[in-house]
Amino acid sequence: MRGLIALPAVAGPGRRSHPKPRPRRGGSVVALLGPRRGGSVVALLGRCRCGRRHLLGASSAAGLLHLANPPCLAAPPIDPDVMLERVHPARPGWYEKLYATALDKGMASYEAEIAEYKLNLFSQLSAEGKNILELGVGTGPNLKYYASADGVKVTGVDPNMYMEDYSRAAATSTGLPSSNFTFRRGVGEALPAEDSSMDAVIGTLVMCSVKDTDIVLGEIKRVLKPGGLYLFIEHVAAPDGSFLQFVQSALDPLQQFVADGCHLTRKTAENIEEAGFSSLSLNAVRLSSAYIISPHVYGVACAAS
Repeated sequence: MRGLIALPAVAGPGRRSHPKPRPRRGGSVVALLGPRRGGSVVALLGRCRCGRRHLLGASSAAGLLHLANPPCLAAPPIDPDVMLERVHPARPGWYEKLYATALDKGMASYEAEIAEYKLNLFSQLSAEGKNILELGVGTGPNLKYYASADGVKVTGVDPNMYMEDYSRAAATSTGLPSSNFTFRRGVGEALPAEDSSMDAVIGTLVMCSVKDTDIVLGEIKRVLKPGGLYLFIEHVAAPDGSFLQFVQSALDPLQQFVADGCHLTRKTAENIEEAGFSSLSLNAVRLSSAYIISPHVYGVACAAS
């Protein structure tokens, strides 16, 4: 998800505001899972590794139609555990444990530089008494910015089971009661949360490694309460035609292999602009501690009231 190469770059922040974003591009669970064969739900979903068939939804034609054309803000069209196995099958335990340890130990310089932008971002979140979902919670580096608020309840979602111990330790260090922190293995394409159940969704360095950005943004909108906030920080592709964009394009396949599916060339800002939030504050910045992923965007999007 995150691979950092420490080479110097020139910092140059910018800011954009988008009170009326463009219509969201299409993205569907059917597109993610691939075409159906033989017209059956079983063909659409495939078989699990044990060979048993997962039959989801009703067996009626209405149930099939609901799977093929899920409403934008309905409950997840596919069970979160099924989607987890689909888009992020379990890696070998040694790999996931090693990756969690590497993130915990290897992100210090990045977190030091991004701290001022995180302080700015999280100052816009009033977390007291709120239900907050953090997608890609990882080792919990964001928790210190908001989890100390009175009465806050946090659901941390990550596909890597070995992130739980790290994120729980980070939550405890903020003073968050253990009963107020829940860790769920899951992916953004089917968030393990009810409709309109979250006051805020947080995601930092997540969209680079999801399978379908538009589906994930739709899920974020689904779980947000009316007027709820989506706070994000993401590394993105360098400007078209730049030398850095050329380097990113050349290294993108290797990056995906060594960094758990992380893409270097995604234009995540455009996806967020087109996702249909009622308002959006979007900022651009370049970091010096991570040349290959130095272009970043961060900001706050608001769900419709």
